[in-house]
Amino acid sequence: MKCDVSQAGTVMDCPTCFQKITAPQAPSADSKFILTGTKVSEKKINVRGYDQPDAAPVKKVSGALVVGLIIGGMVLAAGAIYWVTIIHPARKAALVSTNNAAMAKTNFTVAAKPVVVAPAANDANWSLTLGTNALPETPVAGRIHGQDFIAERCTLQNGSLMLRAGTRGPVEFAVFVNFSGAQPEALAGQTINVSTNAEKAAKVSLRWKDADGVVQKENYEAGYALRLEFGALANNHLPGKIYLCTPDTERSYLLGSFIADARKPKPKAPKK
Repeated sequence: MKCDVSQAGTVMDCPTCFQKITAPQAPSADSKFILTGTKVSEKKINVRGYDQPDAAPVKKVSGALVVGLIIGGMVLAAGAIYWVTIIHPARKAALVSTNNAAMAKTNFTVAAKPVVVAPAANDANWSLTLGTNALPETPVAGRIHGQDFIAERCTLQNGSLMLRAGTRGPVEFAVFVNFSGAQPEALAGQTINVSTNAEKAAKVSLRWKDADGVVQKENYEAGYALRLEFGALANNHLPGKIYLCTPDTERSYLLGSFIADARKPKPKAPKK
């Protein structure tokens, strides 16, 4: 590169490498040396046009650390194998055994529902003469055509009082007293006495099974003795007490207390 003396000390761009060069001072007249300019900066230029940072030094992992990691992995693997093959099966077996024991204990402690057995009928309870003695608080029981009876379900619907054995299924052993459609509100708090000399009273129906298992029925509209004492109606339940004796040869009778379910039946869906 050549420049005029007046450019001495100025910065110039190299036309080849594009670096900045400081022009030297003019040489003496008798100098035969080629003068060299000074680079403004010795900083390296990245070919992309920006500075390239120094590469981070690579850290070396020590042999002891590698050995430690390998041993740790082996310990974890051994622990996992021990858990899967020994600890977990043992815990599972213990849990199953505990559950079985709990179930066995539960099955042992749960008492079976007692079977309702009707008390033996007593001829002393049968009489066609109405008395004035207080009726007992014990559940309604008695005898229907020679068979001991106990009322397990009582309802009052559509003016008919039903006292039956069993709680579900067909009515095969029961007594019905029909009040000709009287509603529970009308019967609540009332006392009804029917003597044998009444010409016509509430219809009483007996239902039972004969020796062949066939359901039999017998109706009475007079000639029986009946005393009914109804309590107050509450929450669709009507409590009461009954004394009933019919004139059949088997001396059927009922005696005791009851609580009748007096909920109104759901209306039947209209036929399409």
